[in-house]
Amino acid sequence: MNDLVSIITPTYNSEKFISASIQSVQAQTHYNWELIIIDDCSNDKTLEIVNKALQLDSRINLYSLDKNEGTGAARNIGVANSKGNYIAFLDSDDLWMPNKLESQLNFMKKNNLPFTFSFYECIDEEGLNMSIRKEAPKFTTYRKLFFCNYIGNSTAIYNAEILGKIPIYKIRKRQDWMLWLTILKKIKVAQPIPEVLAYYRVRKNSISASKIELLKFNFNVYHHFHKMNYFVSLGCILLFIFTQLIIKPSYSKKTQKLFN
Repeated sequence: MNDLVSIITPTYNSEKFISASIQSVQAQTHYNWELIIIDDCSNDKTLEIVNKALQLDSRINLYSLDKNEGTGAARNIGVANSKGNYIAFLDSDDLWMPNKLESQLNFMKKNNLPFTFSFYECIDEEGLNMSIRKEAPKFTTYRKLFFCNYIGNSTAIYNAEILGKIPIYKIRKRQDWMLWLTILKKIKVAQPIPEVLAYYRVRKNSISASKIELLKFNFNVYHHFHKMNYFVSLGCILLFIFTQLIIKPSYSKKTQKLFN
């Protein structure tokens, strides 16, 4: 399998995590990839770490922003400069299993899928397994995704030859969810590979860890991105909360596996 995979990794002040993320890409059993790192004006040692890595591996490319523009703008630069048949996403604090790309590409080809994602497990800031596995519906439709983002950003891959390079909205949060919704409008149904292929790092004080902030961003997606009026957007938020509390927990499993 010689398919080139373009991996998009925006980063901002990720000196504590970026090296491990890069190493998880370099450990892939599918070796034909390019890692496009977009630094969003970091002021720590992130750039120093990335520059050392790219000097040792020609598959790593770095783009640096002159000012902090947010994850959406950074990812857009990565997609615009990608050369791969496939486009994958990896956040700068997350990790991949060594067989991630190989297993997922095989799954996509076997089932003729232009887009897919995988299950993932949660780790804490120190990289310790939290014994939580996040799964997803066997078939994720636009409607299901509209009220709940089941797709972990660092697990998603799409076929750029079929879907083209899809622009990412230049907002600071929830742009990944809007990207998946854009894709689901085209393909109608998304199917996950039923394997844990990534580790999502749960960080203190992150937006995803703050439920109130998450609801605010989701409301803005309904109200501004989908152009719904205030009351319809509020109704969508209520359905979102219902899905989060009643339906989504069934896709979260306790595990005993330790992370090394």
